[in-house]
Amino acid sequence: MSKRLGTKIGDVMIVINLIIFLAAAYMLSIESALYSMLTYLAASKTLDFVVDGIEEYTGVTIISEASESIRKMITEKLGRGLTIYNARGGYGRNGIHNDYEVIYTVITRLEISKLNNEITKIDPSAFVIMNSINDTRGGMVKKRAI
Repeated sequence: MSKRLGTKIGDVMIVINLIIFLAAAYMLSIESALYSMLTYLAASKTLDFVVDGIEEYTGVTIISEASESIRKMITEKLGRGLTIYNARGGYGRNGIHNDYEVIYTVITRLEISKLNNEITKIDPSAFVIMNSINDTRGGMVKKRAI
């Protein structure tokens, strides 16, 4: 069902239960319905965790003047692949723009703290952007068997 609709199982469960909770709030009490909603919200997130697994991926974009050192750390310490983009910074307060390299990599949620710690050691002023990724295909990302 999640493959065909493109939604997570927990989200579908929440929508179905929301209808039930609205009926319960009308027939019983709002307090009982709110406690039930809280319980099912926790259950749906747990279900997503079980179905999607612990290896939820995060896309990380890193902008730093020490991009070469960060690149080596990601490939050697984390064992991850990455993509490097050439970029040109916008005009700042002083009217100067710089050319630099932007690093993009995909890591698991378990590797986020290690990556953050290593980046802080190399360049504490690095600009780091993280995005949740719903699905990946190809490259060096390991997929679990379904």
